[in-house]
Amino acid sequence: MKYVFILLLVAGWPWSSSLRAQTAGRSRLIVLTDIEADADDQESMVRLMLYTSEIDIEGLIATTSVHQKNRVYPQSIRDVIIAYGKVRANLLLHEAGYPTPTQLLSVVKSGLPIYGMNGVGEGKDSQGSDWILSALKKNDPRPLWVSTWGGVNTLAQALYRIRQKETPAEAARLLSKLRIYTISDQDDSGAWIRSHFPSLFYIVTPGGYGRATWTGINSFIPGIDNGTISNKWLREHIQQNHGPLGAIYPDVAYGMEGDTPSWLSLIPNGLNVPEHPDWGGWGGRYELYLPDTSVFDQHGFTGGVPTLPETRPIWTNATDTWYPEIPGDYGREMHRDTIRHSDNKVTVWRWRDDFQNDFAARMSWTTLPYQKANHPPVPVLGNAAEFTVKSGSTFLLSAKGSWDPDGDNLSYLWIPYPEAGSFKNISVHLNVAENMQLVPASAPLVDSPATVQVILRVTDKGTPALSRYKRVIVHVAP
Repeated sequence: MKYVFILLLVAGWPWSSSLRAQTAGRSRLIVLTDIEADADDQESMVRLMLYTSEIDIEGLIATTSVHQKNRVYPQSIRDVIIAYGKVRANLLLHEAGYPTPTQLLSVVKSGLPIYGMNGVGEGKDSQGSDWILSALKKNDPRPLWVSTWGGVNTLAQALYRIRQKETPAEAARLLSKLRIYTISDQDDSGAWIRSHFPSLFYIVTPGGYGRATWTGINSFIPGIDNGTISNKWLREHIQQNHGPLGAIYPDVAYGMEGDTPSWLSLIPNGLNVPEHPDWGGWGGRYELYLPDTSVFDQHGFTGGVPTLPETRPIWTNATDTWYPEIPGDYGREMHRDTIRHSDNKVTVWRWRDDFQNDFAARMSWTTLPYQKANHPPVPVLGNAAEFTVKSGSTFLLSAKGSWDPDGDNLSYLWIPYPEAGSFKNISVHLNVAENMQLVPASAPLVDSPATVQVILRVTDKGTPALSRYKRVIVHVAP
């Protein structure tokens, strides 16, 4: 059987920027956390320590929120770092790049112990707001991500100071480097930021937490196996017999790690492309638009933070429609479930088993030697990561050359991702079983240029099973 493989490298086709986005380096990250308001901040901080080899941590700032209005707890951040310091040497057996505890302790700062906009204005500068400004002014061309787990008024003060002190040109330059993800609005300064700084890259679900995309990390989903977010799973894979870092991971109080989605998409796993929230990743998928407040939950829990009409487009809730892939006991190893899931939370939880297994594997790195732990596979594309085909033509997708550092057997899965393309209703058609290493595919029929995306997921058979990805971008010409 012959498969026609068409790779037309058309000069001038406008896709070079998307290719560069997939090959960007480590992300810069500042965290604002109302740690001690709920157990989940400490849980997320423990997980973050395991990824400091892959993300440049430039600030860990203790803040207030509507749930903790007049206290900040930087020492609780330090406690997690101290536990990390006890296991860093073992982590380095598995992956280079883990910073020293001294380096991390040096970026722990505090915002004011004041709630919301009462902490913004003249005389309201803090160690935390000054630190954000200094990070923004660094001679570093990379974007600066601010992951906000509580209130955002420390960032608001930094922005206030930029507006007061900088020239319009310099203010615009600094603001263009910021990327903000807030876990809903946990004080009243978020709406102020979005209305006063309309150019800011801002990911948020305003209104009641129940409709927020980030809740996909801990939502119980009927019809699927929710085991990797169970308390039993956390006890076995994270908390108990996993060294000092696992020992300080607290029990779930309200929801497991509600703050973690704000930085999950910064992990360089082959799926995540932080500059493209609309492409989807471990932290969810988001689209840029001016939302009607009716889209959000006007009456759900916010702690009392008002839900105001948005004045500019924001990156916010987007819907994925997904039929989970489930293993088969006989015959085809993987096949699509018959149960259809479609909402914004799907964009997070569709990857949940993968990122939970990754968390468990890294926690085992804190105590086990290299030979006894599992490490992620290395997916390799046998085709270009981005190419052009004619409407309706056939092309070949290849994962030839993929390998595993532990010598594990590999499973393959090709996942068409229509929502990540230019049209939500068109997709690549896979002409054979989607779990083969080589897969012939057909481009959709189009009357105008379109872009479709396919995700290669490579999973090893180690314990726990780990996945990495490659994203294929196919431009379809009429």
